Amino acid sequence: MERIQSRATREAESQKPASLKGAFFWLSAFYVVYCARPEDWIPGLKDIPLAKISGIFALLGIMVSAGKSKRSLRDLPAEAKYLAAMMGFLFLAGALSPVWKGGAIFKTLDFSKVLIAWVLTYVVVTNFDRLRKIIFIQSASVVLISIVSMAKGRHTARLEGVIGGIYSNPNDLAFAIVLSFPFCMAFLLSSRRVLSKMLWLLSMLAMSFALLLTASRGGFITLLLTGLVGLWHFGVKGKRMYLIAAALFVAIVAGLSTGGRLKDRFLAISDGDLETGMEVSAHGSYEQRRYLMLESVEVIEHYPLGIGFGNFPHYSGTWVQVHVAYLQMAVEGGVGALIFYLLFFRRGLKNLKPVLRAKDNDKETELFSKALHCSLIGFLVGGIFAPEAYQYFPYFAVAYTSALLALIKDKQRLQLPGEEMPDRSRFGRKRKIRTGELAPVR
Repeated sequence: MERIQSRATREAESQKPASLKGAFFWLSAFYVVYCARPEDWIPGLKDIPLAKISGIFALLGIMVSAGKSKRSLRDLPAEAKYLAAMMGFLFLAGALSPVWKGGAIFKTLDFSKVLIAWVLTYVVVTNFDRLRKIIFIQSASVVLISIVSMAKGRHTARLEGVIGGIYSNPNDLAFAIVLSFPFCMAFLLSSRRVLSKMLWLLSMLAMSFALLLTASRGGFITLLLTGLVGLWHFGVKGKRMYLIAAALFVAIVAGLSTGGRLKDRFLAISDGDLETGMEVSAHGSYEQRRYLMLESVEVIEHYPLGIGFGNFPHYSGTWVQVHVAYLQMAVEGGVGALIFYLLFFRRGLKNLKPVLRAKDNDKETELFSKALHCSLIGFLVGGIFAPEAYQYFPYFAVAYTSALLALIKDKQRLQLPGEEMPDRSRFGRKRKIRTGELAPVR
């Protein structure tokens, strides 16, 4: 009788409205400021330090949430510790920098906001509704930026994002689009209203056209692989074969209408028959990137502890970052920072394994776990072609995986110790699952 009452009590507690509304509000504000960059395109906001304000309140949100959340700061997952260790190596590289110590340390300090946002996301996102809202902010922001960018930059040779910020470079804009595209697909498939489905469909079309207009070779390659993984998850395994036909149709239409610039940039990798200014520029960009990759390897050999955040462009004399995220982290943060960087993202993929294998997930959990897998795969590939080591979106994606896994574990902790779970082994026999252990369902 006591066991039944205990279980009923825990179930009732799990269904109570989540607290920490203030902390979640400031977390949401941080995501809006970072993802939508309102100060760059809304008149009157340029002189207001929104990023710093939201970062300060996000830090206050962590302090407020201490002791109130079901997730303790003392029990953060391994990926949070890897991220903190990576930050430590970046600070060390700045302190030992042979180029510019002060600049490297201040840039690292500014970048450390991602750790604050990461921890607050894990602590405050205690139900799926909150996770969905945070992912919505990122996705809707990138859609909005894509539309605004096409409106403002329709006459430019290569589409850039709104003035300043994380979207100002065509490659950065393309990268943000690719990483957010799978989430838009998840919202499209999970929406119940026809109007919502139409809006997400139009949003994805706008993002596709914007990506092609950036003429980003790395962004296009990343999109191809992300798209293939997405079609496997949502189309083949999800038994939605119409998505494959729709993707081919959109690819043909978008490629014929806006893919000319991208085609010219791919052809310009070869140094023959360079006729237009864009082709000459594209070939020069290719040669420069090859040189910077070789230069970065030499710098790593001489300075294995790194030369400091943001210092490689100055050290190389080109004022351009090496276009490989992994080399970018290694050359500026050192080999130690690279190791924890890789361990951090490995944990993101590892978090998704039990979720993707589960057979009893609800529809939204299934869709968004698959979208997260696509986004992380897209980053791991895209990082080979772009200097995106310091963009927040990949770090956010790992935070989403950690929060999602924690939500599933919270649900399974309702099971009393020693009770039999409905899961069965391959021989059909029931077995007992320890409290908090994810059932290895197939």
